[in-house]
Amino acid sequence: MYRLVFTQVLRRFDAEAVHRLTVSALALLARLPLLKRLLHRAYAPHDPALRVSAFGVHFPGPLGLAAGFDKDAVCAEAIAALGFSHVEVGTVTAHGQPGNPRPRLFRRFRERALINRMGFNNAGAHAAARRLRRPRGVPVVVGVNIGKTKVIPESGAAADYVASAKELAPLADYLVVNVSSPNTPGLRDLQAVSLLRPLLTAVKEVCDSTPRRTPLLVKIAPDLADEDVDAVAELAMELGLDGIIATNTTIKHDGERGGLSGRPLKERSLEVLRRLRAKVGDRITLISVGGVEDVDDVWERILAGATLVQAYTGWIYGGPLWASHIHRRLLRRVRRHGLTSITEAIGRTA
Repeated sequence: MYRLVFTQVLRRFDAEAVHRLTVSALALLARLPLLKRLLHRAYAPHDPALRVSAFGVHFPGPLGLAAGFDKDAVCAEAIAALGFSHVEVGTVTAHGQPGNPRPRLFRRFRERALINRMGFNNAGAHAAARRLRRPRGVPVVVGVNIGKTKVIPESGAAADYVASAKELAPLADYLVVNVSSPNTPGLRDLQAVSLLRPLLTAVKEVCDSTPRRTPLLVKIAPDLADEDVDAVAELAMELGLDGIIATNTTIKHDGERGGLSGRPLKERSLEVLRRLRAKVGDRITLISVGGVEDVDDVWERILAGATLVQAYTGWIYGGPLWASHIHRRLLRRVRRHGLTSITEAIGRTA
């Protein structure tokens, strides 16, 4: 049914307009306690065999929603009620900004992909913090992804990230430093270890000072050269980061300017995951994202060493209950392989 609605109705409308409408509908659902709880009971993962622990945080399942959808932390509970184990909100910047000019979100139906050049459009860290302080009506792990405000020069990047971290780290289950979006000029330059080390060091000081020490992760691009992937992995171990998220969108495509997500990213995202696992083993939590479309993709990422898996484009093409269906199929796979927990599968083919 969803596929029919998508192909016959939704695809005829501007992609960003549909996105805004969907976020508004989910924000409304988040304000309806009874319906939200009923949906959570029906569709969220509850079986103990799917539970995952990472960097001191307990997740009801391995599959979460990647950053980019809920930019302002307005509907995380509703998303969890539809079957995701965790929601990464953002990317949030220290100062609110409108993002890049429209149009800036494009579908590529044949490839089951999206291209975006949104440019971190969000209301800012203070507004996100205000929403994150609200009590959660259903259990949901909320990560917060932070990025650089566009108008801030490279020399002020660390201070800009620190300003966001001070607002958001105390309220997040984990914090992610995003230096890998292709849509903010100069942002990816911060992935160079010489620039990344002082930035991460400064943000980590903030995370370490929160009452329960907020876990800190870094998100990298698929377009990094292999030796640069290795360098980031070594830096993450040196600084004692809690995890690496691999990968963001790619600029290696022939479509509209912007970052490409979805099926075309699958192969490289898996390559980067395997390279990271070979480098860090199980010393750092790895979260795999990019080209995740079905239960086979999630299972493959877990076997390759991912503790958690995230998706975004797969949900857009798969429908509202896509994550719930994936978790149910994962549970069947765990039982078919004679495992007591999905964590027993992590890194089996690494």
